[in-house]
Amino acid sequence: MDAVVSPPARAKRRAPSSELLALLQRRFAERCSTSQAVLLQHGTDESAYLPQPPDAVVFVQNSEEVAFIVRACARERVPVIGFGVGSSVEGHLLAVQGGVCVDFSQMNKVLAIRPGDLTATVEAGVTRGQLNAALQETGFFFSVDPGADASIGGMVATAASGTNTVRYGTMRDNLVSLTVVTANGDVVRTASQARKSSAGYNLTQLYCGSEGTLGLITEATVRLHPHPEAYAAAVVHFPTVAAAVDCVIESIQMGIPLSRAEMLDALTIRAVNAHSRTALAENPTLFLEFGASKTQIDEQSDIVREIAASHGGGAFQWAHLQEERSRLWTPRHHAYFACLQLKAGSRSLTTDACVPLSALAQCVEETQADIAEHGLLAPVFGHVGDGNFHCLVLVDPQNAQENEAAEAFSHRLVQRALRHGGTSTGEHGVGLHKMQYLVEEHGVHTVGLMRAIKEALDPHDIFNPGKIIGPAEAVHTHQETQE
Repeated sequence: MDAVVSPPARAKRRAPSSELLALLQRRFAERCSTSQAVLLQHGTDESAYLPQPPDAVVFVQNSEEVAFIVRACARERVPVIGFGVGSSVEGHLLAVQGGVCVDFSQMNKVLAIRPGDLTATVEAGVTRGQLNAALQETGFFFSVDPGADASIGGMVATAASGTNTVRYGTMRDNLVSLTVVTANGDVVRTASQARKSSAGYNLTQLYCGSEGTLGLITEATVRLHPHPEAYAAAVVHFPTVAAAVDCVIESIQMGIPLSRAEMLDALTIRAVNAHSRTALAENPTLFLEFGASKTQIDEQSDIVREIAASHGGGAFQWAHLQEERSRLWTPRHHAYFACLQLKAGSRSLTTDACVPLSALAQCVEETQADIAEHGLLAPVFGHVGDGNFHCLVLVDPQNAQENEAAEAFSHRLVQRALRHGGTSTGEHGVGLHKMQYLVEEHGVHTVGLMRAIKEALDPHDIFNPGKIIGPAEAVHTHQETQE
């Protein structure tokens, strides 16, 4: 999948001097790389943007090494960009001003598991899959599941969420404390291990969602959840997307603690059938999961069946055993790659609108009408239990007209979400792509406050520059226009 979109214009590159590169190479030896292949890998993510490689990549192994790099780069005001596994989709890790990329893949230790406290402490490079593998014999699990096997540090940086959010919350809801390297190279802890605290500012949440622009996260203490006594997964088809969405909303309003509630439209189901060799009816479909005692699951599923029937839902296809549930859910997890096969050689401009639940059905209907009106090939699916849905606009990367149409659709979708009281990004983050909407969503003064925080914590703009809030001139210009 070739990227074809150039990143927005930014300030000049701030490349490290030969002296700085020599210092890093002396300290880290073969763990400091300037190989073109390594640089390209670390300047490429899953977005539609063209690669923007850094000038050097350092593979770190502890917080002190990160602090050494930050102090060295700060002296020359050279950018520092964190790198987890490279699965972000909004251009977060692109080195638009050059600099040094800090790769956390070798910081992959699970430092502590505390079943009594329902927490675990991990290094930033530990992935979601690695943490849950370490928890396998404990009876607990880490709930945040963004689809990709992302690193915990990256998930904190982007405030990730995913399929389990409807029940267990986002990354913001599952954090206890962080270890962060600041702009002057200090290693700080943002909170204690206590479950609550009134002592000072909530720095943990400040760094969550900061996308590497305020500091580099090196360790995280996260919340764990006990596995329910039993699970049950179900698939049910509906006549329309709106009917499927309304079923989920009504179930939540009735107090049903759904563990997962995913909606796939008919086009996505067609792609899934071709990719996963399944034979699902090509109708709007809900993938649901319940987790509780067997008696509670029976009670909850009876209520949801009634609600589904009232919205035209068909018969439920059930799975209870782990192997059966995995077989049922695997097509949903592969939906992104399945959809790419709908158009050979295509790339996807992936959106992630999020609106209040009360507006979700209308917003999705309007979006589908927009897709039809403009003749786009754009499967729709998402985490409808928390108001978040995705459109994958499939385009020929060499066709400028198709790419322009996809960008125009993305713009209309964001505007629609904002009109409904929603957000420009539910879980992908701002990065480069959503900066233009931040003032409209939050207001000039709120974005000004964000800028003040950035300038206070990173006065020389070395941490992942050019992301989230964008150049100050854009805010001032917007303010003048509004006035």
